[in-house]
Amino acid sequence: MTIHHIHIGIDVSKRYLDIFDPRTGHARIENTPEAIAAWLDPLETATSFAVFEATGSYDAALRTGLQAAGLAFARLNPTQTRRFAQATGRLAKTDRIDAAMLADLGTRLQPGPSASGEPERERLGELGRRRDQLVDQRTAEKVRKQESGSADALVRDSLEAHIAWLDNEIARLDAAIAALIAGSEVLKNEAELLLTVPGIGKVTTTALLALMPELGHRKPGQIAALAGLAPFNADSGLLKGIRRIQGGRRRVRRALYMAAVTAARSNSRFKSIYQRLIAAGKPAKVAFIAVARKLLITLNAIVRDQKPYCP
Repeated sequence: MTIHHIHIGIDVSKRYLDIFDPRTGHARIENTPEAIAAWLDPLETATSFAVFEATGSYDAALRTGLQAAGLAFARLNPTQTRRFAQATGRLAKTDRIDAAMLADLGTRLQPGPSASGEPERERLGELGRRRDQLVDQRTAEKVRKQESGSADALVRDSLEAHIAWLDNEIARLDAAIAALIAGSEVLKNEAELLLTVPGIGKVTTTALLALMPELGHRKPGQIAALAGLAPFNADSGLLKGIRRIQGGRRRVRRALYMAAVTAARSNSRFKSIYQRLIAAGKPAKVAFIAVARKLLITLNAIVRDQKPYCP
């Protein structure tokens, strides 16, 4: 028997959730675990489907509550939802309007359910994001130190002290990330498989484990599109436009690009792919992106088959 879901649109903000249920209309609740649990308690979860935009940490309590209640949901890219609103003539934007728009989007487009979150992957993502922030700060401080030249001794001491502190904090996060992966049988097994691929190091592995839970569970084209590494056509009439990548998960794409640079210099088939593209006249950046896409597709197959990389 086919279950026809009632799509509930939820507009998420820091303090409130604006909810549009076609059966009961609009409601506003506080964005807290207690309020979310109280709202979900009388709801018929088997026939309901929630639709909301990805809003970083602001939708964390909502996702946790929906998962605990067993209510399926789609967590959508805000760009996609905004374009749907524009395409359906919704030019005004308020929390109430957005909630109703999201319910309509769910009914018309029938988005598939998002993968349930895993606490270990989510914590890994938080640790990885904080590490990225500190690495960026350290890079900036090293540039300032280099540019300071013969600046005041106090300035140099301040820069060196801050860089030393950042080194220590990054090391602490590296240790926490390693411990988290080692303590999870699933993450540990997946990490060991990923690390067998040329160019894939610990930082890229952390990004993939935390931000690509679909790895090994999607088709090659789908996994490339999720990372923003799938080239899209731009043809019209007789015009054959340049195929370009767009969208996707920026942090994953950046990690894979850096991995591709390393892999292209290794003694592996990825180097052959890079050299063939360069010989064909492709720009280096295009060649690296192609290698990054090939890396991701290879990683996807490795996790799917649970077999290490074999040249």
